[in-house]
Amino acid sequence: MKISRLGEAPDYRFSLANERTFLAWIRTALGFLAAGVGLDQLAPNLATPIVRESVSLLLCLFAGMLAIYGYLRWLRNEKAMRLKQDLPYTWTLLFISVAMAAAVAVVIMLVVYGG
Repeated sequence: MKISRLGEAPDYRFSLANERTFLAWIRTALGFLAAGVGLDQLAPNLATPIVRESVSLLLCLFAGMLAIYGYLRWLRNEKAMRLKQDLPYTWTLLFISVAMAAAVAVVIMLVVYGG
């Protein structure tokens, strides 16, 4: 079903805010993707190749998951606004924060103990 046929159109300001939030998710995904590619290509001596490539792959996969999640979140919020429902709450933000902290911890360990 097309989203534009569902319910009634919300105030355009809310739709634009929802779109900006989606774009922020995409920016975050691009940041993780850049970190994964950069770690693999620009830090060849940071750790053993298997560790470096594994961390890079995890960062790139996380970037893809964030991009998909950003779209799904935009879609759920748009549907809720069109149907005049409460916006859905998500625990995913906690998961993303923990994943980011874990990625930082791994990179710090690679820098301190890998070189």
